[in-house]
Amino acid sequence: MEPILCTQPRRFAVVAIARMVAKARNCEVGGEVGYHIGHSRVFSTRSKIVFKTAGVLLDEMREKGLNALKYKVIILDEVHERSVESDLVLVCVKQFLLKNSDLRIVLMSATADIARYREYFRELGRGERVEVVAISSSGQHTIFERRVSYLEQVTEILGMNSKQLSSRYCSGPSPSMADADIKSEVHKLIHDLVLHIHKNEPDIEKSILVFLPTYYSLEQQWFLLKPFNATFKVHILHSSIDTDQALNAMKIWKSHRKVILATNIAESSVTIPKVAYVIDSCRSLQVFWDSNRKTDSAELVWVSKSQADQRRGRTGWTCDGQIFRLVTRLFFNQLQDHEPPAILRLSLRQQVLLLCCSESKAINDPKDPKVVEDALRLLVHIHALEKASPRGRSEPTFYGQLLASFSLSFDASVLILKFGDKGMVREGILIGILMDTQPLPIVRPFGQDTLFAEYTDSYYSGDSTTTGLTGRKELLFMGNFCAYHFWQRVFKDKHRLERLKLLFKFEGMKDTQSMLPGIEEEWCSFHNLVPSSLHQVAEIYDDVLKSLHGFRPKFLVTSDGLPSYYDPYEFQHICQLKWEQNEDEDVRSADEEDLESVDKTTKCVSMPFVAASHFQANVVAEKLACIIKEMRIQHTEDTSGKQHKFVNDDDLHANGEASICRYFVNGSCNRGSNCLFSHSLQAKRPVCKFFFSFQGCRNGDSCFFSHDLGPSASSFSGSSTCLPEDDDADATLLLRLFPTSPNGCVLILDDPDFHFSSHLSSHYDPSSIISTTTADSSISDSSLMGVRILWGLSHPYQTIISRGGSLIPWNEIKCVLWFPSFDSHGEHWDRQKNLVQTFFEYLAIRILADALNEVQVILTMNNIRFSHLQVILNHSLSR
Repeated sequence: MEPILCTQPRRFAVVAIARMVAKARNCEVGGEVGYHIGHSRVFSTRSKIVFKTAGVLLDEMREKGLNALKYKVIILDEVHERSVESDLVLVCVKQFLLKNSDLRIVLMSATADIARYREYFRELGRGERVEVVAISSSGQHTIFERRVSYLEQVTEILGMNSKQLSSRYCSGPSPSMADADIKSEVHKLIHDLVLHIHKNEPDIEKSILVFLPTYYSLEQQWFLLKPFNATFKVHILHSSIDTDQALNAMKIWKSHRKVILATNIAESSVTIPKVAYVIDSCRSLQVFWDSNRKTDSAELVWVSKSQADQRRGRTGWTCDGQIFRLVTRLFFNQLQDHEPPAILRLSLRQQVLLLCCSESKAINDPKDPKVVEDALRLLVHIHALEKASPRGRSEPTFYGQLLASFSLSFDASVLILKFGDKGMVREGILIGILMDTQPLPIVRPFGQDTLFAEYTDSYYSGDSTTTGLTGRKELLFMGNFCAYHFWQRVFKDKHRLERLKLLFKFEGMKDTQSMLPGIEEEWCSFHNLVPSSLHQVAEIYDDVLKSLHGFRPKFLVTSDGLPSYYDPYEFQHICQLKWEQNEDEDVRSADEEDLESVDKTTKCVSMPFVAASHFQANVVAEKLACIIKEMRIQHTEDTSGKQHKFVNDDDLHANGEASICRYFVNGSCNRGSNCLFSHSLQAKRPVCKFFFSFQGCRNGDSCFFSHDLGPSASSFSGSSTCLPEDDDADATLLLRLFPTSPNGCVLILDDPDFHFSSHLSSHYDPSSIISTTTADSSISDSSLMGVRILWGLSHPYQTIISRGGSLIPWNEIKCVLWFPSFDSHGEHWDRQKNLVQTFFEYLAIRILADALNEVQVILTMNNIRFSHLQVILNHSLSR
């Protein structure tokens, strides 16, 4: 029964379980057992068991149709969680079962409503046998006990006053009458309970798992435990924590009591060894679509009984378990049985668009108006979908297909295309990726917001008065945008150049390459960066650029050439390292130090790392502020076509009319006639700064400030200018790239049968054309008269680099045309990609050797092949 696919609800669970199963089967991850999360693919054709998130599987089904389900067994684990992706996967799997009776589907959960799933699959109408199987823990001879205590028992254990517990710790007598905010009393209760457990549990290896709803609540609990560092080893499990770092929570400590502070990331799938105690706050953070703010929002809610049972199941596997629920028993009994499905809470614009663009026509026509009506209306409004007739199928437009191709969130994809329309596609891709990246490239020290702000400011601290960028999220994205460029320019380009120099010398390359990961990790530590996050951004960047070149929108023409900040001589940084554990240590240059001997606490103090003038940061920030405003307006605009009125945001006193005084409205203005603002209720209201941000205004229509559009509102409405590239080609565009000086030559490589050379000679001076061929015999073609032909040269080993000396007069070459010959490689994309990479490496060595700084390089291949090869010229050649 192989291959087997198993889906998990979270990335952390995918990696942790894949490693556990590989260890149990005595194999390496990536071989017999593999996994796929996001853009990280750690599996091979030999993999018999592959773990993926439901979102990854859904993307594959969109690209390959139902062919993505070519497995013998598909296991959908933790089906009770009811995420949008898992529900849609379930729908697609059911469709697939109509056509393939050989596939076996296994739904796994300890707390799901089994009857509902049995009924759902019985609707297939073929009399399938739907089995319910209880799986016991294999090899477990001892049955461990799980004891559950409620708030009444907790306060009794701690010797506390047990009166009015629900009011004190739960804000009310029942879930329907109490908000789920965590008061300081709850944090203090958890802290006291942790200390009590530690004092009364002699086995130091038995650890404590605490469930809290938000990053902020994790921080607050961490602050309370911080003074006990000598006693506790605290681990944090949150989506913003790097996966490898989060997996450290799986270790068993013999010197400290392990305490894991976790959100619902640890609620299911993963069993952390030696967890003997679970403290459940019974709160969770729930994301929903805020129709008022037109954005995703989050609120604290009480967990369902199903979620609480999942949390209870995190203990009792390797030892007896004790669960402490911080609500009264009566309060707990009034919780909902199951949490509402996410598909009923969130905007489905992304999912509906992806389904409409799906290859499989069996799953690409969403029909449930209760679920998808709003999403369809929005997608039609922004011209991502169009309907052929009132009752017709929704078909994606070119704009919609391009949005769906990025494998990013809806807003991130829209932002990329809007940046492309403004001629800044590279910048848009990076910021769009950063919107979806966790953790971000800049290190976020847990519980140290001030230090984190310093880290971010060292990369970007732009002036909001000139850029118009005010939101906290936006400034964070700009800081990480500059940090990515800093890493690329200062570290990656430096080592790429060193590698080329070593290739040129043909010595020492292998040793240097093996040392590079360690050097990079240390360099990133100096500059407060997360290497895995930077590499993830780079990988996604390649994939997005590949999609753009596959579709060829018009704006690619306006984004050609290298940005000015790619000038290799413009940006320089010399590290000044300081040993933090010794305040009196002299600051010294990294160029004078052996990096291998630098302590991990060493930091670079040559700050700011990026000045405001570098990487066009302020220009990008201005564009970002404008695009956010466009997106907010696009979302809040009436889909019937009605637009808001607009006010002048820049001049509150335009035409002598002052904006209204907010204190006058509240009845608290004490300036009377001396007030600079108007006391007329008909006066304009100042524009809300929060409304035009990613976060949006939480007050919605009740906000005192205006949510009307700005002065350029008319330019924000209407269809996108993202259109496909014209089919017409102009040969003169190519001729403009050729050298005009009489002493400049064009070198043509791999021109089959001299087809291109003969045509070019009729438009360009033949004596300035040099062509190479592997053939040894001459060709009688009058059109080649005057063209210098170099016979018997194989490419690239005898044309670009040759130990015996090159026959090509490189000092005359001003332009290189290459026609890659891929036919011998068939459809082996890796071999084709290696061919292109070898070409650039060799050419870069030639440029270094002969100082050919002005050589133009032109590659000729079709768009599809270019997108598959992911050839990024400005990354490969400009160095």
